[in-house]
Amino acid sequence: MSEALLSDTSVWIDFLNKKSTPEADLLVHYIEKDEQVLLTPTIIQEVLQAFGKTLSIKRSKKYSLTLLELPAVRAAVGAADLYRSLRKKGTTIRKSNDCLIAYYALEFSITLVHSDADFDKFNGHSNLKIKKFE
Repeated sequence: MSEALLSDTSVWIDFLNKKSTPEADLLVHYIEKDEQVLLTPTIIQEVLQAFGKTLSIKRSKKYSLTLLELPAVRAAVGAADLYRSLRKKGTTIRKSNDCLIAYYALEFSITLVHSDADFDKFNGHSNLKIKKFE
């Protein structure tokens, strides 16, 4: 079994648009091998906003999706604290949802896969683990 990864909305959008990127190809690999594919409520919201498609979070033969859940207020406060701590270090994250997704990855100690340059701003300023591609 492979390491559990959290694929950001940017990866899901590439996947749903059938765009081949290293990040989307890794998501395809996880889905095809029935590896654990992680989601957060924020990622589901952003995908639905972009596509209006329903993602089943039930275990099925096609997708093995696992929803990461945290109490809403705890996640909101944690994401805001993360935003402020990065801001104090001179880094501003443009989208608050990115802080929320990063907070989930940090809380569950999982690696984030993304194709959104904003997540690179966390590097060196937090303990967020990001999957790197050569």
